[in-house]
Amino acid sequence: MADNDDLLGRATEEISGMAKQGMDHPSTKPVLIGAGIGAVAGALLPFVSLPLGLVAGAGIALYQRIK
Repeated sequence: MADNDDLLGRATEEISGMAKQGMDHPSTKPVLIGAGIGAVAGALLPFVSLPLGLVAGAGIALYQRIK
């Protein structure tokens, strides 16, 4: 449980930093690239929608940055 709380805290801190610093934050570009890749996958795969792919791609990229 402590790992989940720590992960959530780091994610919140990272998202807050990205919101404040915009493109200057080191995580912004990788997360946006992940969102783009997820959106393309969502558009190409019949069982995944574009918005779901976008969110999933951004989430995976963010997780890779904070783990």
